[in-house]
Amino acid sequence: MQAPNVSAVTEYQLLGFRTLQEWQTLLFTIFLLIYLLTLTGNIVIIAVVSQDRRLHSPMYTFLQHLSFLEIWYTSTIVPLLLANLASWGLAISFSACMAQLYFFVFSGATECFLLAMMAYDRYLAICSPLRYPFLMSPDTCRHLVALCWLTGVGTGFLPSMMISQLDFCGPNHFFCDLPLLMEERVVGRSCSSHQGPVEAVEFESGL
Repeated sequence: MQAPNVSAVTEYQLLGFRTLQEWQTLLFTIFLLIYLLTLTGNIVIIAVVSQDRRLHSPMYTFLQHLSFLEIWYTSTIVPLLLANLASWGLAISFSACMAQLYFFVFSGATECFLLAMMAYDRYLAICSPLRYPFLMSPDTCRHLVALCWLTGVGTGFLPSMMISQLDFCGPNHFFCDLPLLMEERVVGRSCSSHQGPVEAVEFESGL
């Protein structure tokens, strides 16, 4: 049986919106404005919650961390997208792609965990109002926030580590997203024999 033709990928050519080249400038302006508004809104929320002592409660603590995470989450993708729109196509190294994938998955997972903790906080406030100060004390709130961040770190590490062991073919879109990378891997299935990591990553992404 012939060995598969393996070609190691050292960088990705981000395609961006090449089919809409006449709209590149308009798209750049729109995404830049949205990005700046997102940063400004979340920074304002963090500053207001920090300065106003009346807002030093578990609900607003979760909201403050969610706003900080939203800045991180958005900054993982949008700056590279803007650079891609400004330069009509951009190359990204394999290591940078894996780093972007890690921070993207980490931010998304941590956001889900924070939203779950916010829902739990509101559940306690509505269903156990008299016991709420005891059940959701400042120490408990801090521990739950720390748990969200630590769980997000682990969640982002596993798929990134598994994907970094695979071989890829072809370009990517405007950022290194897990489904897009797996699509490139599936299309170029003959480029690699690492079937175990593929199945594991697909299972992890399904979770």
